[in-house]
Amino acid sequence: MISVSQCLSGLIRFLSIMENIEGKICEISGPLVVAKGMRGAKMYATAMVGEAGLIGEIIRIEGDRTAMQVYEDTSGLYLGESVVSSGSPLTANLGPGLLSNIFDGIQRPLSEIRGEAGDFIKKGIHLKSLRRDVKWKFTPEVRVGEKVSEGDQLGTVRETPKIIHRIRVPIGISGVVEEIREGDFTIEDGVAVISGRTITMIDNWGVRRPRPYKKKLSPSIPFITGQRVFDFLFPIAEGGTAIVPGGFGTGKTIIEHSLAKFARADIIIYVGCGERGNEMTEVLTDFPNLIDPSTGFPLMSRTVLIINTSNMPVAAREASIFTGITIAEYYRDMGYHVAMMVDSTSRWAEALREISSRMEEMPGEEGYPPYLATRLGNFYERAGRVICLGKEERIGSITIISAISPPGGDLSEPVTQASLRVTGALWSLDTDLAYRRHFPAISWTRSFSLYITPLKDWFSTHVAHDINEMRERLFGLLQRVEELNEIIQLVGLDALQDTDRITFEVGNIIIEGFLRQNVFHEVDAFNSLEKQYWMLCCIFKYHEESFKALKRGIFLEKILDNPYKTRLLRMIDFRNEDMEGEAKILMGEIEKIWTS
Repeated sequence: MISVSQCLSGLIRFLSIMENIEGKICEISGPLVVAKGMRGAKMYATAMVGEAGLIGEIIRIEGDRTAMQVYEDTSGLYLGESVVSSGSPLTANLGPGLLSNIFDGIQRPLSEIRGEAGDFIKKGIHLKSLRRDVKWKFTPEVRVGEKVSEGDQLGTVRETPKIIHRIRVPIGISGVVEEIREGDFTIEDGVAVISGRTITMIDNWGVRRPRPYKKKLSPSIPFITGQRVFDFLFPIAEGGTAIVPGGFGTGKTIIEHSLAKFARADIIIYVGCGERGNEMTEVLTDFPNLIDPSTGFPLMSRTVLIINTSNMPVAAREASIFTGITIAEYYRDMGYHVAMMVDSTSRWAEALREISSRMEEMPGEEGYPPYLATRLGNFYERAGRVICLGKEERIGSITIISAISPPGGDLSEPVTQASLRVTGALWSLDTDLAYRRHFPAISWTRSFSLYITPLKDWFSTHVAHDINEMRERLFGLLQRVEELNEIIQLVGLDALQDTDRITFEVGNIIIEGFLRQNVFHEVDAFNSLEKQYWMLCCIFKYHEESFKALKRGIFLEKILDNPYKTRLLRMIDFRNEDMEGEAKILMGEIEKIWTS
């Protein structure tokens, strides 16, 4: 008769075998590798492929045949090589040391890889995402005997001069603090013991599983970008989502860069997903030398870069946005406001399409897999403003701004349309504006924001009581200018009525002096909401006084020929803190233009 202990030991041996399931390669198709003999393998578990130990992820199981997308170059693999599944999903290493770091799509540290292997990533190279030899000063915030649960703050580490890294109780753990230590530790050293479990400063989390929170909040606070066309015309809420589709050369990457530099966020996660290497080179060379205008510290001290250029393995490109959003959720759970820039979602979708085609799945529109919209929804739904887990009252947010590169600028293509269904703002780029050197080249006729109504109370309370009416007035004036442009193309400028000539003139001032913005200008690169409001106050004052002068019988030529148009266009030179005073002086002068 078999004893209970023998049964248990047999079960343990069986589970240990099942944890690392081994098979043999039977098919190789680019980044897709199929292995047989792996019955019992788990979906989305990672695997070591071939003698080189390439990193892969299981994406389909049929009997004992398992298909994997490999995150490294598969050239040199041959049939019959072994594949070993770890049984655990693709995870992100989360802990002190993330900020200022540069990773590839599966969170391998590119700076350390360069020091280890040179300028190119060698196949099968495995380095820890976070350094294990660096010690961080841990300061406890709970005492022995205190009861804690998941999300509660155990202590802090100063990760950068500005960012305090909050070490929290890992998800799924609760109990009584039996031991907690203060001092300098590596991320693998135990800093506390909770109900017999040792707690370190590193948290491993599967990238495809959203991190939990207490409650998602409504979008009631704006995400301040400092760009007038976004903040005033098409605002996005803190924790909201926006897409920036546009054709080649319309300025998508510049917009993403400027938002990463100037947006009001505690943490920036920048994902370069399948873009050209020279664009990523600009990020890597510029960001370390830039100073964060809101803190005075280097911009990289609040930034995590995830780089997967167009010449890097395509499967890692598909994983990169999920790696990025997982890191963003980690800092959100500390109570920080995170901005995530993705450049671009189209390249991510192309990677999804390539893997799907190699798996011989039924293609959808334009060859994309039918689950394209579902995957995009899974990604965008991880944005939001939430109440974090833990007994401390913490509110964090993730705002996602994603560039899209539709072929030929066609916004009816599947990636743009699928994104529109799940995002709250469309910042559509216009090729004609870009060719006229008008940047940001945002089309005010095609763009929209679903956050305008939820944010009205905040704008009227924190900026000005009439700011929402001013936005409506601005939209109406721009619409009228578009109508006048069509009339001018038919009958010419001189055929317009005098009132329409004035409206057309003021519309051009708004387009050139307000909607156009120079992100390389020392003062104009970032505009506060107050400056934006007072700029429009001056322009609308000029509009009103021009109509009054026309009613008093002043000739149109005299009204149009005055130096204040140039003064209005140069308001961009006024500093944010000086704008209100300068605007009141300017409006006082405008009142007297045609009365003296």
